[in-house]
Amino acid sequence: MGASARQDTLPTIWRIPDDLWLIVQYVLPREELQRSRGRPWIAPRCILDGVLYVLRTGCQWKAVPREFGSGSTVHRRFQSWVERGVWEAMWDLVVQYYDAAESLEWTWQSADASLHKAPLGGKKTGPNPTDRAKSGTKRHVLTDGGGVPIGLAITAANTPDKTALAELLDSRVIRPPAHTEQHLCLDKGYDYADAEEAVRRRRFLSHIRRRGEERRHCRRGERARRWVVERTHSWFNRFRKLLIRWEKKPQNYLALVQFAAVLIVWRLVG
Repeated sequence: MGASARQDTLPTIWRIPDDLWLIVQYVLPREELQRSRGRPWIAPRCILDGVLYVLRTGCQWKAVPREFGSGSTVHRRFQSWVERGVWEAMWDLVVQYYDAAESLEWTWQSADASLHKAPLGGKKTGPNPTDRAKSGTKRHVLTDGGGVPIGLAITAANTPDKTALAELLDSRVIRPPAHTEQHLCLDKGYDYADAEEAVRRRRFLSHIRRRGEERRHCRRGERARRWVVERTHSWFNRFRKLLIRWEKKPQNYLALVQFAAVLIVWRLVG
């Protein structure tokens, strides 16, 4: 059953499922899968569960329960995996698994962004125009026709959506088959000539809806398509660690978003 057809409520994932572990373990550093001398060895699956606990609850790293190891150990291994590109590779692998099992809906894709507070600042943060110019960040998401996240990008809160569109489209972890017709649904924040040019260069057909236009089309019985990316943003917002960016390093925050994408895609399989 595809993502667009799922109507049932899926259970929240608090521990890495066995089936998911069998897939993602192949992108982890091989030396971490074997016991080593020196410091007490903590299995990578335990570390992964610890990161998942932080992602779900939004707690500080030092508040991680001892059953996952010390907070400093979990955070150190998390950052090590960020530097090795593990989180993006994990997301890539799970999206490929979904495509093989369910088939991605390439014809109609959607993109949008959401704003989030970033009290500690750091790179890729800026004055939030919707929060009295307080420090904030913006999360950009590209989905297939069923809402599966296939592209992600992080920018400062004051970055126009259209400016990050090329980076977002280039961030796709998987590409469609050759000669696939691709339509891209966007809101009025992308209604600019340079945004349309970026879309054309990547062989998309753009569909930019202005205020109220989509509602009028729905009243005439036409199918709305851009809502799937709004739903995907709501799925991301269920991970409390993503609601407020406490990570100063943008690559750490992006890694958490990528890990959330892994869990979102996995819940849509089957």
